[in-house]
Amino acid sequence: MDSLTEQIIAAAIEVHRILGPGLLESIYEEALCYELTQWRKKCRSGS
Repeated sequence: MDSLTEQIIAAAIEVHRILGPGLLESIYEEALCYELTQWRKKCRSGS
């Protein structure tokens, strides 16, 4: 796995750890975009 993939997976795990299960996909998407921007990565929403 390359570094970018590892960072995205780590960010997704962090979002899920903080928010927990059971929310709408759009909530996780927004939170993941926020988390990635905190790591100085660009993010574009699919919606």
